[in-house]
Amino acid sequence: MKLKIKYLVLVFLIGTFLISCQSNSTQLHTNVTGKASEIVVVISKDAWDKAPGEALRATLAEPQYGLPQEEPLFDLIDVPHAAFKDIFKTTRNIIQTRISSTVDSSGVTMTDDVWAYPQATVQINAKTQDEFVSLFNNNKDKILGYFLAAERERNTASYKNTYEKGVYNILNQDFGITMKVPPGFRVVKQAKNFIWIQYDTPDIFQGIVIYTYPFVSDSAFAESYQIPIRDSLLKQFVEGPTDGSYMTTEKRIPALYNIAKHNGNYSAEMRGLWRVENDFMGGPYISLSELDLTNQRVINAFGFVYAPSKDKRNLLRQVEAMVYSLKQNNQADNDKLNKQANLDIDIEG
Repeated sequence: MKLKIKYLVLVFLIGTFLISCQSNSTQLHTNVTGKASEIVVVISKDAWDKAPGEALRATLAEPQYGLPQEEPLFDLIDVPHAAFKDIFKTTRNIIQTRISSTVDSSGVTMTDDVWAYPQATVQINAKTQDEFVSLFNNNKDKILGYFLAAERERNTASYKNTYEKGVYNILNQDFGITMKVPPGFRVVKQAKNFIWIQYDTPDIFQGIVIYTYPFVSDSAFAESYQIPIRDSLLKQFVEGPTDGSYMTTEKRIPALYNIAKHNGNYSAEMRGLWRVENDFMGGPYISLSELDLTNQRVINAFGFVYAPSKDKRNLLRQVEAMVYSLKQNNQADNDKLNKQANLDIDIEG
């Protein structure tokens, strides 16, 4: 079946650190409001227009890496303290600032579910604007990772109970893994150690290609090793809309590549662009490669979006949440082997 037309720099901030934050999740709250990837910033106009606002925008509204058109990591909405009423307090992501000489204790606090659920809030207290900028810059990676993790978890939570069981069962039975994707996803093509699933609307499609290959050495996780394997499979199985066209990785723009762990297993994440050879289709992708030490294989999930003339950031984050819902059926066995091996793979290329 043919691929149809019918219709940051982020360095693994979510997966590479754990954030210690307070939580009010035992209380009952209303559901969060607002749009995905929005942050309400409670701040004075003076501070917003000067260095504190500039610091916030430089990190939280910088361009998302790996999108064909520029889109910010988050849409920031500045709200004066006097206007921070109930209508804003249920927003999904909130930054509260207090910059005053009367501040007793300067610092950064992260608290879940203060006024709504599932909500992420950050409180930054500083005596001066200069101190605020210093505090924010010293904690900006944690703050950014906190909000990104919250966005991913909200997407993942929406698939936990309502998901496409047909796809789930095929992955479970034929690939020894599970992944929860929303209803409407269908299997486009399946072959040995390869499956392509996709969701179509008249305007966009979101797809995930899952495949495995042997873990023969450390080089199996190198970018220079992974991309040729991916492109070979995409050329073979993911045809484009015209004769002789097929999906491939866009190489004129470097991918963002990072190593971390997922489910306790050694893994690599890649972000970049894909295109269709001999045609004009293209868009962003995110890929996750995870070691299955028990079966001596690498499991790859390549998620992509096609949405011409539309914003793609939130569509890709939805796919990212699906990709990161991947779990291996033999995880208990992997945990034992990972502990015994104490794996520290040396990646080059």
